[in-house]
Amino acid sequence: MNEFSFQTIKMASVAEFNDKGSRFFAFAFPINSTEDFKKNLHQLKTEHPKAVHHCFAYRIGNDKNNFRSSDDGEPSGTAGKPILNQIDSKNLTNILVVVVRYFGGILLGVPGLINAYKTATVLALNKVEIVAKSIEKEILLECDYTQLGEVMNIAKANSINIVSKKIELFCEIIISIPIEKMEIIFAKFNHIKGLKLEIKI
Repeated sequence: MNEFSFQTIKMASVAEFNDKGSRFFAFAFPINSTEDFKKNLHQLKTEHPKAVHHCFAYRIGNDKNNFRSSDDGEPSGTAGKPILNQIDSKNLTNILVVVVRYFGGILLGVPGLINAYKTATVLALNKVEIVAKSIEKEILLECDYTQLGEVMNIAKANSINIVSKKIELFCEIIISIPIEKMEIIFAKFNHIKGLKLEIKI
């Protein structure tokens, strides 16, 4: 990993840990936004309505400053934090881990809970491939309709991801490109007279 990339998981995974009758199902998801987090958590709550807890932690973004964890009714610090700690121990971002607990009738105590949520998370993360992904920036392109063909040809020739298109007499196109390629891509687009490029925040 370097300044141009980050580590995340390649695909979703699930693992189970059992302790004194309680069952802990850990679900790990690659995500890109808080909307992805909400969708996955809602789906799990729908699929596991009889579970007593749906504890989670996520971290999003290249700077890793967007994060959240929840004990969802467990004693403070026994679920969300252990989950987040395991995410951080592998230096991951753009990831959500939800641990769904079915109570087995025997209290585990604080150390037991911390161990259960930590272990379930470790098992789920150990089952999935960790990958490095390029950090990308979204760029807004504004051009005349007559220039659209040239813009799209450059995008296609350089395998540029098109995020959205608004095609009218005056077109707005949002593309996403790896930051290490920005200088090269900008140089290609700058040959189009009158084309406006703006880095989206």
